[in-house]
Amino acid sequence: MSHEAATAGTPDIASYIDHTLLKPEASEAEILKVCAEAAEYHFKSVCVNPVWVKTVQTALKGTGVLTCSVVGFPLGATPSDVKAFEARGAVLDGAEEVDMVINIAAARANDKGTLVDDITAVAEAVHDGGAILKVIIETALLSDDQKVLACQAAVEAGADFVKTSTGFNGGGATAEDVALMRRTVGNRLGVKASGGVRSLADAQAMIAAGATRIGASSGIAIVKGEQGSSAY
Repeated sequence: MSHEAATAGTPDIASYIDHTLLKPEASEAEILKVCAEAAEYHFKSVCVNPVWVKTVQTALKGTGVLTCSVVGFPLGATPSDVKAFEARGAVLDGAEEVDMVINIAAARANDKGTLVDDITAVAEAVHDGGAILKVIIETALLSDDQKVLACQAAVEAGADFVKTSTGFNGGGATAEDVALMRRTVGNRLGVKASGGVRSLADAQAMIAAGATRIGASSGIAIVKGEQGSSAY
């Protein structure tokens, strides 16, 4: 579907959405509720912390909704081999997509080599299991030049998507950042806008700027054209 079609308000907006519940205190009942919602509204995936991957994978079986998890979340300040181990475990548990947080300090130090190594370690683990890797660059903590550097590193490391934000470190997705990321990666990678996307208008703005995926806890509000809450 084209960006223009999405911004016209097509019902297919649901197919862009990773329905997200990453609060550390989330209960099993809340996780299962999110899965049921995703199946009902035909969202692209359900994104949860690694401890819930098996639960989600079982709940979504036969629905066509993907299971997504996170790695090195939300700080990214974990050694690359540990991130790779975590990613491999998530994929073995049933994750079909993995969203990793980069080494943010390396990005701020303009250390592209460390970024490439960090992402490559996780990409290899994820791709070995047949899953997709999205790379969270945490735009709120980076300058524009550092955002470009992080996106370039993701391309070099073989990632499948770049993603704006965790939603846990201040700030969130902006259309300007999405457009910058899209210009940097071209058509080689997907771009996921995440953090603060709470309405249909928000989602449409991100898609118009170049996003091919939306991470949100307000997925139902988005598809209904309502205003969602800030809970993530």
